[in-house]
Amino acid sequence: MTVIKNRSELLFLYDVTDSNPNGDPIDENKPRIDEETGNNFVTDVRLKRTIRDYLHDYRGEEIFILELRDEDGTLKDKEARLDAFKDNSELLKKCVDVRLFGATTAVKNRIMTLTGPVQFKYGRSLHRVNMTYVKGTTVMPSKESKKQGTFTERYVLPYSLIAFYGIINENAAINQGIDLTEEDIQLLLDGMWNGTKNLISNSKTGQMPRLLLRVIYREKNYHLGELDKRVRFISEKQDEEIRDIEDGKLEVTGLVNALKDNREKILGIEYKLDDRLQIVHDGEKACLKELLSEFGLVEINF
Repeated sequence: MTVIKNRSELLFLYDVTDSNPNGDPIDENKPRIDEETGNNFVTDVRLKRTIRDYLHDYRGEEIFILELRDEDGTLKDKEARLDAFKDNSELLKKCVDVRLFGATTAVKNRIMTLTGPVQFKYGRSLHRVNMTYVKGTTVMPSKESKKQGTFTERYVLPYSLIAFYGIINENAAINQGIDLTEEDIQLLLDGMWNGTKNLISNSKTGQMPRLLLRVIYREKNYHLGELDKRVRFISEKQDEEIRDIEDGKLEVTGLVNALKDNREKILGIEYKLDDRLQIVHDGEKACLKELLSEFGLVEINF
């Protein structure tokens, strides 16, 4: 297995329809919305949870930060989870999420403080969103009222196209003795794309990955930064009226120009694109593969 030696940047776009991408538990579990801009935001913790759950449930990978329960149904704490590994070295070797995201433990004289090589900013929607309050009923009565069903209520977003930016820092891996491999990175990308698509729950059904881009750099200690700020979602509709990915187009002129301006510093680019996402460059419909052909663009297959 090949340990990574080059820095990478990630751009990941996915959308949600009639669902709640990341509820705020201290605010009635409402979707998180920036009050100043009206844009939806999603924490990095939510995306990491998506990746972890997919890698464990679908790929059978060993995950450290995991919701496990005893036979009586009580949640296992971090101390009990540590008992599954004889030492921190074994934990790091076996658990792909620790190699990717790091971990902090200080129980039972087991101290580990690792800054994960993979870090994400908060994801933000590329447009303003409109939150909707939905109320319904259930046929099963509550204990307090046995004559009729109980009310249900939830807050959802009719639509939100969310952009996440991430970085894979080779120095964080090398300096901390984390043998992060290319195989680990491919698991990460799989978890981002297919984990989002397979996040099928009461509040999350309706999520679809649209674009995943990995830029791998040749030059040491260098990256462009802010890939998410270099794309725009443009639509003839008002932001709050958008209801589908085909209601708008992704304008990539800023991203493509920045990549081409730094051509000599880039080793290669990997990508995956949903066929319903329309790409625009300099105001004209375009093909992403053709726009970035000079980089030896490689399509991610999973």
